[in-house]
Amino acid sequence: MSKPWIFISPSSRGIGHALTRHLLRTTTLPILATSRSDPSSTKFSLLQDSSSAQDYSSRLTVLQVDVTDESTITTASSKAAELFPQKTHHLHLGFAIPGILHPEKSPAQVEWDNALETMKVNVLGPMMLMKHFGEFLPRKSTSLSLPNQAPNPNDGEEDALNLPNNAVWTNLSARVGSIGDNRLGGWYSYRASKSAVNSLTKTFDLYLRNRSGGNAVAVAYHPGTVKTELSKEFWGSVTEGQLFSPEFAAERLAKVVCSRGDGERGRIWDWRGEEVSP
Repeated sequence: MSKPWIFISPSSRGIGHALTRHLLRTTTLPILATSRSDPSSTKFSLLQDSSSAQDYSSRLTVLQVDVTDESTITTASSKAAELFPQKTHHLHLGFAIPGILHPEKSPAQVEWDNALETMKVNVLGPMMLMKHFGEFLPRKSTSLSLPNQAPNPNDGEEDALNLPNNAVWTNLSARVGSIGDNRLGGWYSYRASKSAVNSLTKTFDLYLRNRSGGNAVAVAYHPGTVKTELSKEFWGSVTEGQLFSPEFAAERLAKVVCSRGDGERGRIWDWRGEEVSP
Protein backbone atom coordinates (compact mmCIF):
# COMPACT_ATOMS: atom_id res chain seq x y z
CA MET A 1 0.00 0.00 0.00
CA SER A 2 1.36 3.38 -1.04
CA LYS A 3 1.86 6.00 1.68
CA PRO A 4 0.50 9.55 1.12
CA TRP A 5 2.22 12.91 1.43
CA ILE A 6 1.35 16.57 0.77
CA PHE A 7 3.00 19.21 -1.43
CA ILE A 8 2.40 22.98 -1.09
CA SER A 9 4.17 25.62 -3.17
CA PRO A 10 4.79 28.31 -2.05
CA SER A 11 4.32 28.32 1.74
CA SER A 12 6.21 31.41 2.84
CA ARG A 13 3.20 33.74 3.24
CA GLY A 14 -0.47 34.32 2.53
CA ILE A 15 -2.73 31.40 1.69
CA GLY A 16 0.15 28.94 1.30
CA HIS A 17 1.51 29.75 4.75
CA ALA A 18 -1.92 29.41 6.38
CA LEU A 19 -2.68 26.23 4.43
CA THR A 20 0.55 24.55 5.52
CA ARG A 21 -0.14 25.34 9.17
CA HIS A 22 -3.73 24.13 8.79
CA LEU A 23 -2.70 20.81 7.25
CA LEU A 24 -0.05 20.26 9.92
CA ARG A 25 -2.79 20.58 12.53
CA THR A 26 -5.53 18.60 10.82
CA THR A 27 -3.62 15.72 9.19
CA THR A 28 -0.85 13.35 10.21
CA LEU A 29 0.77 13.33 6.76
CA PRO A 30 4.31 14.48 5.96
CA ILE A 31 4.35 17.82 4.13
CA LEU A 32 6.84 19.14 1.61
CA ALA A 33 6.54 22.93 1.44
CA THR A 34 8.54 25.51 -0.50
CA SER A 35 9.91 29.00 -0.05
CA ARG A 36 11.34 31.25 -2.73
CA SER A 37 14.37 32.44 -0.80
CA ASP A 38 14.67 31.37 2.84
CA PRO A 39 13.44 27.85 3.69
CA SER A 40 14.77 27.87 7.26
CA SER A 41 12.98 31.11 8.17
CA THR A 42 9.81 29.85 6.51
CA LYS A 43 9.91 26.64 8.51
CA PHE A 44 10.46 28.58 11.73
CA SER A 45 7.47 30.78 10.90
CA LEU A 46 5.27 27.78 10.09
CA LEU A 47 6.05 26.15 13.44
CA GLN A 48 5.81 29.33 15.50
CA ASP A 49 3.31 29.48 18.39
CA SER A 50 2.53 25.76 18.15
CA SER A 51 2.52 23.54 21.20
CA SER A 52 3.15 20.60 18.84
CA ALA A 53 6.13 22.16 17.06
CA GLN A 54 8.35 19.14 17.64
CA ASP A 55 5.89 16.74 16.02
CA TYR A 56 5.18 19.16 13.18
CA SER A 57 8.88 19.75 12.57
CA SER A 58 9.47 16.04 12.05
CA ARG A 59 6.72 15.98 9.40
CA LEU A 60 7.60 19.24 7.65
CA THR A 61 10.30 19.76 5.03
CA VAL A 62 10.75 23.20 3.45
CA LEU A 63 12.79 23.48 0.24
CA GLN A 64 13.85 26.45 -1.84
CA VAL A 65 11.77 26.86 -5.02
CA ASP A 66 11.50 29.88 -7.30
CA VAL A 67 8.79 29.03 -9.83
CA THR A 68 10.44 31.33 -12.39
CA ASP A 69 13.61 29.22 -12.21
CA GLU A 70 13.00 25.65 -13.37
CA SER A 71 16.32 24.43 -11.98
CA THR A 72 15.09 25.03 -8.43
CA ILE A 73 11.96 23.01 -9.14
CA THR A 74 14.05 20.19 -10.59
CA THR A 75 16.28 20.14 -7.52
CA ALA A 76 13.27 20.12 -5.18
CA SER A 77 11.60 17.26 -7.06
CA SER A 78 14.81 15.24 -6.82
CA LYS A 79 14.79 15.76 -3.06
CA ALA A 80 11.12 14.75 -2.96
CA ALA A 81 12.01 11.50 -4.74
CA GLU A 82 14.52 10.77 -1.97
CA LEU A 83 12.06 11.58 0.80
CA PHE A 84 9.08 9.84 -0.80
CA PRO A 85 10.19 7.03 -3.15
CA GLN A 86 7.51 6.34 -5.73
CA LYS A 87 7.63 2.62 -5.06
CA THR A 88 6.35 3.21 -1.52
CA HIS A 89 4.75 6.67 -1.53
CA HIS A 90 2.40 8.84 -3.58
CA LEU A 91 1.50 12.52 -3.61
CA HIS A 92 -2.03 12.71 -2.24
CA LEU A 93 -2.63 16.46 -2.05
CA GLY A 94 -0.70 18.84 -4.29
CA PHE A 95 -1.24 22.61 -4.15
CA ALA A 96 0.28 24.88 -6.82
CA ILE A 97 -0.54 28.37 -5.59
CA PRO A 98 2.02 30.91 -6.85
CA GLY A 99 0.51 34.24 -7.81
CA ILE A 100 1.15 37.94 -8.40
CA LEU A 101 -1.17 40.75 -9.48
CA HIS A 102 -0.53 43.86 -11.56
CA PRO A 103 -4.04 45.33 -12.10
CA GLU A 104 -4.76 47.23 -15.30
CA LYS A 105 -8.06 49.02 -15.93
CA SER A 106 -7.34 49.70 -19.60
CA PRO A 107 -5.02 48.31 -22.29
CA ALA A 108 -2.92 51.48 -21.99
CA GLN A 109 -1.95 50.47 -18.45
CA VAL A 110 -0.51 47.11 -19.48
CA GLU A 111 3.27 47.19 -19.12
CA TRP A 112 5.34 44.55 -20.92
CA ASP A 113 7.61 43.65 -18.01
CA ASN A 114 4.74 43.40 -15.51
CA ALA A 115 2.63 41.32 -17.88
CA LEU A 116 5.56 39.02 -18.61
CA GLU A 117 6.24 38.58 -14.89
CA THR A 118 2.56 37.76 -14.34
CA MET A 119 2.66 35.05 -17.00
CA LYS A 120 5.91 33.60 -15.66
CA VAL A 121 4.64 33.31 -12.09
CA ASN A 122 0.92 32.63 -12.59
CA VAL A 123 1.05 30.38 -15.65
CA LEU A 124 4.52 28.91 -16.16
CA GLY A 125 4.90 28.50 -12.39
CA PRO A 126 2.02 26.01 -11.99
CA MET A 127 2.92 24.40 -15.32
CA MET A 128 6.46 23.63 -14.17
CA LEU A 129 5.20 22.41 -10.79
CA MET A 130 2.85 20.03 -12.61
CA LYS A 131 5.73 18.90 -14.83
CA HIS A 132 8.06 18.01 -11.97
CA PHE A 133 5.69 17.06 -9.15
CA GLY A 134 2.73 15.65 -11.07
CA GLU A 135 4.72 12.46 -11.60
CA PHE A 136 4.43 11.76 -7.86
CA LEU A 137 0.64 11.41 -8.15
CA PRO A 138 -0.56 7.79 -8.04
CA ARG A 139 -1.04 5.70 -11.15
CA LYS A 140 -3.93 3.41 -11.98
CA SER A 141 -2.11 0.46 -10.44
CA THR A 142 -1.25 2.25 -7.18
CA SER A 143 -2.94 0.88 -4.07
CA LEU A 144 -3.67 3.91 -1.91
CA SER A 145 -3.31 3.78 1.85
CA LEU A 146 -4.71 6.55 4.05
CA PRO A 147 -3.99 6.86 7.79
CA ASN A 148 -6.66 7.17 10.42
CA GLN A 149 -6.73 10.90 11.07
CA ALA A 150 -6.98 12.37 14.55
CA PRO A 151 -7.06 16.00 15.65
CA ASN A 152 -4.19 17.32 17.74
CA PRO A 153 -5.69 18.33 21.12
CA ASN A 154 -2.74 20.62 21.81
CA ASP A 155 -3.57 22.97 18.97
CA GLY A 156 -7.18 23.95 19.48
CA GLU A 157 -8.79 20.54 19.02
CA GLU A 158 -9.52 21.16 15.36
CA ASP A 159 -11.39 18.41 13.60
CA ALA A 160 -9.26 16.09 11.52
CA LEU A 161 -9.47 16.72 7.80
CA ASN A 162 -11.40 14.07 5.89
CA LEU A 163 -8.87 13.09 3.26
CA PRO A 164 -10.23 12.14 -0.17
CA ASN A 165 -9.99 8.55 -1.36
CA ASN A 166 -8.28 9.80 -4.52
CA ALA A 167 -5.32 12.15 -4.87
CA VAL A 168 -6.06 15.76 -5.85
CA TRP A 169 -3.83 18.27 -7.60
CA THR A 170 -5.04 21.86 -7.11
CA ASN A 171 -4.08 24.94 -9.07
CA LEU A 172 -5.02 28.25 -7.48
CA SER A 173 -7.18 30.22 -9.89
CA ALA A 174 -9.58 33.19 -9.55
CA ARG A 175 -13.11 33.98 -10.63
CA VAL A 176 -11.77 36.72 -12.91
CA GLY A 177 -10.21 33.94 -14.99
CA SER A 178 -13.69 32.87 -16.06
CA ILE A 179 -14.44 34.03 -19.61
CA GLY A 180 -18.15 33.35 -19.21
CA ASP A 181 -18.33 35.30 -15.95
CA ASN A 182 -16.36 38.33 -17.21
CA ARG A 183 -18.80 41.21 -16.67
CA LEU A 184 -16.49 44.07 -15.70
CA GLY A 185 -13.39 43.70 -17.88
CA GLY A 186 -10.02 45.07 -16.83
CA TRP A 187 -7.18 43.24 -15.08
CA TYR A 188 -5.84 42.17 -18.46
CA SER A 189 -2.69 40.27 -17.56
CA TYR A 190 -4.01 38.76 -14.31
CA ARG A 191 -7.32 37.76 -15.88
CA ALA A 192 -5.55 36.17 -18.85
CA SER A 193 -3.15 34.32 -16.56
CA LYS A 194 -5.96 32.78 -14.54
CA SER A 195 -7.85 31.79 -17.69
CA ALA A 196 -4.68 30.01 -18.71
CA VAL A 197 -4.51 28.27 -15.31
CA ASN A 198 -8.05 26.98 -15.85
CA SER A 199 -7.08 25.63 -19.26
CA LEU A 200 -3.92 24.02 -17.86
CA THR A 201 -5.95 22.37 -15.11
CA LYS A 202 -8.40 20.82 -17.57
CA THR A 203 -5.56 19.64 -19.80
CA PHE A 204 -3.63 18.16 -16.88
CA ASP A 205 -6.74 16.39 -15.62
CA LEU A 206 -7.25 14.75 -19.02
CA TYR A 207 -3.67 13.51 -18.78
CA LEU A 208 -4.33 12.16 -15.28
CA ARG A 209 -7.54 10.48 -16.45
CA ASN A 210 -5.46 8.33 -18.80
CA ARG A 211 -2.47 7.89 -16.49
CA SER A 212 -4.11 7.56 -13.11
CA GLY A 213 -7.75 6.73 -13.76
CA GLY A 214 -9.79 7.48 -10.67
CA ASN A 215 -6.73 7.54 -8.42
CA ALA A 216 -5.88 11.18 -9.17
CA VAL A 217 -7.78 14.25 -10.35
CA ALA A 218 -6.88 17.89 -11.02
CA VAL A 219 -9.03 20.90 -10.13
CA ALA A 220 -8.72 24.69 -10.06
CA TYR A 221 -9.84 26.73 -7.07
CA HIS A 222 -11.07 30.28 -6.46
CA PRO A 223 -10.52 31.28 -2.80
CA GLY A 224 -12.45 34.54 -2.86
CA THR A 225 -10.76 37.80 -1.86
CA VAL A 226 -8.23 37.02 0.84
CA LYS A 227 -6.50 39.57 3.07
CA THR A 228 -2.99 39.10 1.69
CA GLU A 229 -0.41 41.40 0.12
CA LEU A 230 -1.68 40.42 -3.34
CA SER A 231 -5.09 42.01 -2.71
CA LYS A 232 -4.04 44.78 -0.32
CA GLU A 233 -4.87 47.57 -2.76
CA PHE A 234 -8.50 46.42 -2.89
CA TRP A 235 -9.33 45.67 0.75
CA GLY A 236 -11.39 48.84 1.12
CA SER A 237 -13.59 48.07 -1.89
CA VAL A 238 -14.59 44.55 -0.86
CA THR A 239 -18.15 44.00 0.37
CA GLU A 240 -18.37 43.53 4.13
CA GLY A 241 -18.00 39.89 5.07
CA GLN A 242 -16.35 39.01 1.74
CA LEU A 243 -12.73 39.76 2.70
CA PHE A 244 -11.41 36.53 4.16
CA SER A 245 -8.53 35.89 6.51
CA PRO A 246 -5.80 33.57 5.21
CA GLU A 247 -6.78 31.10 7.96
CA PHE A 248 -10.41 30.96 6.80
CA ALA A 249 -9.29 30.71 3.18
CA ALA A 250 -6.99 27.81 4.03
CA GLU A 251 -9.71 25.95 5.92
CA ARG A 252 -12.19 26.31 3.05
CA LEU A 253 -9.56 25.39 0.46
CA ALA A 254 -8.69 22.17 2.24
CA LYS A 255 -12.31 21.22 2.84
CA VAL A 256 -13.50 21.89 -0.71
CA VAL A 257 -10.53 20.22 -2.39
CA CYS A 258 -10.76 17.14 -0.21
CA SER A 259 -14.34 16.59 -1.32
CA ARG A 260 -13.45 16.59 -5.04
CA GLY A 261 -13.63 13.17 -6.63
CA ASP A 262 -13.93 11.66 -10.08
CA GLY A 263 -17.23 13.46 -10.72
CA GLU A 264 -15.76 16.92 -10.04
CA ARG A 265 -12.46 16.57 -11.85
CA GLY A 266 -11.05 19.09 -14.33
CA ARG A 267 -13.34 21.90 -13.19
CA ILE A 268 -13.09 25.18 -11.24
CA TRP A 269 -14.52 25.41 -7.73
CA ASP A 270 -14.95 28.32 -5.34
CA TRP A 271 -14.70 28.59 -1.56
CA ARG A 272 -18.40 27.71 -1.20
CA GLY A 273 -17.84 24.46 -3.10
CA GLU A 274 -19.77 25.86 -6.09
CA GLU A 275 -18.56 25.51 -9.67
CA VAL A 276 -17.16 28.55 -11.50
CA SER A 277 -17.89 28.65 -15.22
CA PRO A 278 -14.84 28.38 -17.52
